[in-house]
Amino acid sequence: MNILVLCTGNSARSILLESIFNHSSDGRVRAYSAGSNPAGQVHPQSLALLGAEGHDLRDARSKSWDEFAAENAPEMDMVITVCGSAADETCPVWPGAPLRAHWGVEDPAAASEADWDTAFRTAYDILSRRAQALLTLPIETMDSAELTAHLKRIGDIQ
Repeated sequence: MNILVLCTGNSARSILLESIFNHSSDGRVRAYSAGSNPAGQVHPQSLALLGAEGHDLRDARSKSWDEFAAENAPEMDMVITVCGSAADETCPVWPGAPLRAHWGVEDPAAASEADWDTAFRTAYDILSRRAQALLTLPIETMDSAELTAHLKRIGDIQ
């Protein structure tokens, strides 16, 4: 199952969830991340936290969602947006048939540098709990309606 994690800048939250899925799924899912307006680089605190958690960082990079709309891109089964609830933040929309879910998390990169450790850890922990909740389900055999209901419920996990 291919999962695309979208956010605006693709430097923090979407990178974190992509890595969490790929690190924790034992190959059951393949996650990718992208942004509608990519920052062009992964936030250094994302890399520091993921490295400390033992994640493979070789493929971590900020990229545009245009890569996944190209003809030779992998077909997505699910698209998860992770933009927060801030009023000035625009969350990208992904067209097409994949299942869609919104798992909003406040942007840790918006925190002051002095608060990065806490902000990134909070985002990582929330996203990790949500990923684990999804991965405990028999997602390979669930129908779309059932999986969509679970995705919505999981998006409320703090």
